[in-house]
Amino acid sequence: MRKTLLAATAIAVAGFASTSAMSDDKSIIVQSTTSTANSGLYDYLLPKFKKSSGIAVRVVAVGTGQAIKNAKNCDGDVLLVHAKPSEQKFIDEGYGVKRFDLMYNDFIIVGPPSDPAGIAGTKDIAAALKEIAEKRAVFASRGDDSGTHKKEKALWNSAGVDPQAGSGKWYRETGSGMGATLNVGVGMGAYVMTDRATWISFKNKGDFKIAVQGDKALFNQYGVIVVNKDKCDNVKSGLGQSFVNWLLSPEGQNTISTYKRDGQQLFFPNAQPLG
Repeated sequence: MRKTLLAATAIAVAGFASTSAMSDDKSIIVQSTTSTANSGLYDYLLPKFKKSSGIAVRVVAVGTGQAIKNAKNCDGDVLLVHAKPSEQKFIDEGYGVKRFDLMYNDFIIVGPPSDPAGIAGTKDIAAALKEIAEKRAVFASRGDDSGTHKKEKALWNSAGVDPQAGSGKWYRETGSGMGATLNVGVGMGAYVMTDRATWISFKNKGDFKIAVQGDKALFNQYGVIVVNKDKCDNVKSGLGQSFVNWLLSPEGQNTISTYKRDGQQLFFPNAQPLG
């Protein structure tokens, strides 16, 4: 049985889940990272899938860590997130059928114009994080086990810095989503790591600018997985696979590539052709 929590947390994407489709049960639930929802990608993409397939999609947009937990609890048919090691673990534990690369963008560090750490314009993320720590410049972290938070922790580790040593001082963990963390960061003049798509879509930038971008280590890959029916007998594996196949198809990949905000492409498709 799908938990009643879904009724409270699912984002029912307007126009997709018609009464007739839901009554016929030709619908699926996607457990998803927040960036694909906050950026407006689903609002653009899902009507095209619905028109092509007749399948309605409901999206539960939470951090990657929570999305994986929800999928393990059999509260979804498809998982779409951006933390490859965690995705592979999900597969290895038998919860997912197969993982596919879907699309990518990148992470960036944004910050105030005063640039207290003196990192604006650098491409070296490790050097930038070291400067933030050494100068005790305020940094707002999601601190929520999301894909962005997982990536941030890995980058601190690669830089040889333990930000927890500054927890509650210069390192502030919000325990919130990307939009809320950006609002906190702008409010306190703190550096924030965010995916580029969310930043482009974010409406409360104030005078904040991109400080660090372009390092290969900031690459942000998204993956998609059908939940394994052997673990969750309520999973609509056929409908879920139809959605995944469409995302990986030329039509789906083209739809992803043509989605823009303020004239900027937010996601770059890189799925391998099915065959």
